[in-house]
Formats: sequence, C-alpha cells, structure tokens
Amino acid sequence: MAELLDRATAEQYASWFRALADPSRVQIVEYLARQDRPMPVGEIVTAVGLAQSTVSQHLKILTEVRFVLVEPAGNARHYRINARCIACFPSAADVVMGKPAPDATADCA
Repeated sequence: MAELLDRATAEQYASWFRALADPSRVQIVEYLARQDRPMPVGEIVTAVGLAQSTVSQHLKILTEVRFVLVEPAGNARHYRINARCIACFPSAADVVMGKPAPDATADCA
C-alpha cells in the first residue's frame, strides 16, 4: 500500500488549492505569471476588470500562500508572481493525483 502524504505537506497543498478556488484569483495569478514583472495594483485592476478593493483582497490571499510576492515601490506596492510557484504548484497537483513527488517540491515556500 502506498504511503499517505504527510500532514504538513497536505495542509500546505490544501492552502494553495484554497487560494486558487476563486476564478478571479486564478486570472490574477495567470496574468502576473505571463507579465513576469512587478506590477502596481492599478494595472492588475485594469487587466482583470474588478474593483481595486476586490483585487487587493484577492492579492492579500495570494500573498499569504506566497503565490504572489509584494515589493515596495516608493509609496506604492508592486506585485509579482513567485517563480518558485510556477515549478511547485504543478508538482503539488500531480502528487495529489497520485504521481510521485519530485525532489523540488520541498523547496516551494
């Protein structure tokens, strides 16, 4: 019988899946990944067509799981995709679906 995923890893993966459980957050992550540069919230708002407060709330959730990183830019904050997520999240999805875990999964914080 195959070994069960350890609890800490399962909790981390669950937090990632919860963070992406909203279509707007999926769009934000996808947009930031394609842009591959730090962006002000106003530019993200324009791209996704949601209110600034809504985008800010989504960004807060995405930064909590570190899918998105925040960089100070003067008085503003710029957001960018966490490149480590691009490598780790597909691995997490694969592991949950029964594929072997790659070694790189441990370095996805």
